[in-house]
Amino acid sequence: MNFMRTYLLMIIFLVSVKEGYGQENKEIIKLSITEAQTYALQNNRSVKSAKIDIDVATKQVKESVAIGLPQFNVAGNYLHQFVVPELSFGQYLDVNALPDIGYLTKDDFTNAYKQSPTIPLGVRNNTTFDFTVSQLIFSGEYLVGLQAFKVLKEVTEKAYLKTEFVTKESVADTYFMILVLAESYKVLNASLESVSQTYNEMVKMNQQGFNEETDVDQIKISQSNLKRLLTSIQSQKEISLKLLKYQLGMDFNQQIALTDSLQQFIDEGNMQYLVSPVFDVLKSVDYQIVSDQVDVSSLLLKREKSKYLPTLSGFYRHQEQTNVPSFNFAVKDVVGASLNFPIFTSGQRNARISQARFNLQKAELNKEDATQGLIMEFDTALNNYQTAYNNFITNKESIILTKKVYDKSLIKYHEGVSTSFELSQNQTQYLTAEAAYYNSILSLLNAKAKLDRILSTN
Repeated sequence: MNFMRTYLLMIIFLVSVKEGYGQENKEIIKLSITEAQTYALQNNRSVKSAKIDIDVATKQVKESVAIGLPQFNVAGNYLHQFVVPELSFGQYLDVNALPDIGYLTKDDFTNAYKQSPTIPLGVRNNTTFDFTVSQLIFSGEYLVGLQAFKVLKEVTEKAYLKTEFVTKESVADTYFMILVLAESYKVLNASLESVSQTYNEMVKMNQQGFNEETDVDQIKISQSNLKRLLTSIQSQKEISLKLLKYQLGMDFNQQIALTDSLQQFIDEGNMQYLVSPVFDVLKSVDYQIVSDQVDVSSLLLKREKSKYLPTLSGFYRHQEQTNVPSFNFAVKDVVGASLNFPIFTSGQRNARISQARFNLQKAELNKEDATQGLIMEFDTALNNYQTAYNNFITNKESIILTKKVYDKSLIKYHEGVSTSFELSQNQTQYLTAEAAYYNSILSLLNAKAKLDRILSTN
C-alpha cells in the first residue's frame, strides 16, 4: 500500500514538472520596437562590454589620483652575518695584576698588561622593519596626467553612448526586416491560395477537355514559384529572428513575438522627416568623441612640456630592529624631502614634445574631417529617406495597379477570354511590383532608423 502511494506521488510530481517545463518553453516574449531596444541595451554583449570600459576608466582615474595621495609602505629585511666584525682597543695595564709588595720590575709591568675584550660591531642574525610614509608635493606631469585621464573617461562614456545608439539602430533594422518579411509572406500566401484554387479548377477543366495541358502546366509553374518564394521568405524570417535574438542578447530557443506594425513606423517617419529636421553637429556623440580626443592630445602635449618642471616629494621613515647590536648607529626616525630637477636628456624631451604636437595636429584634422563627414552623413541619410519615401509611394501605386490587372486577367481567364500565358505574365508583374513595394518599405524604415541614430543626443 505504501509502495503504491509513493509511486502515485512520483507520477504526480513528474507530470507537474513536465507541465511546468512545457509552459516555460511555450512562454512567448512580446516585444514592441521600444521594448526590444530597451532589452538590447540591458543584455547586448557589446553594450555590456562598453559599460565595463567605463568601469575600467573610472578605476584608472582613481589609480591616477592615488599617485598624489600619501603612500605608506612597510619593508622587512633579514640579515645573517657569517663573521661579525669586532672592535678591540688593544692592551691595557691591569693594576690588580701588579705585586702588592716589593719593588716593581719591568717584567712586573710587562706581565700586568692584558688584552682588552673585543666589542662586536653587529649581530649574527637580525631583522629590520622600515615604515615609510611618502607624499608627492609637486609634479607637473602628475597634474596634467590626472586631467588627461578624466577626459579619457569622458571619451569612454561617449563611446558607450555611441554603442547604445548603434545597437538601437541595428535592432530597429532587424525588427523592420522581420515585419516586412511577415507581411510579404502573408500576401504571397494569399496569392498561393488563389493560384492553387485556379490550378485545381484548371485540372478539372483539362480532365473534361475544356483547356490545354500547357495551360495547366503554366499555372503549375506559377504555383511552384510561389511556393519557392514562400520557403525562401520563411527561411529569411527565421534567420532574421535569430539575428534579432543575437542583438538582444537572448537565447536562440526563446520564442518572441513582435507587436508593432509597419504602418505605424511609416506614419511616424513621415511626421518626423518629410519636413527637414534640424541637425546640430555639436550635439552629435561622434563629434563630442573627436572633440574630447583633441582635448586629450592637447593635455598629452602639455604633459610632455611639464616634464621640464621639477618634482618634489617628502617622506618620513621609522626603523625597528628585532636584535639591536651594542654599537648601533642607525637612526630610528628620519624626515626628508626629494627634489628631482631634470637638466639634460640628450634631446629626448624635445622629440617627445614634437611627437605630441604632431598628434595634436592630427586630432584637430580628424575633428574637422569628422565635422564635415557628420554633416554629409545627415544630408545623405535625409535625402535617402525622402527618396525612399517617393519610391514607396510609387511602388504602392504600382502594386495596386498590378493587383488590379492580375485580378481582371484572372476573371478573363475563367471566362475564356484570356490565355494562361497572359495570366502568368500578369501574375509575374504583380509579384515583381510586390517585391519592389516591400523593398521600398524596408529602405524607408532603414533610412528612418539611421536618421534616428544620427539625431540621437545624450
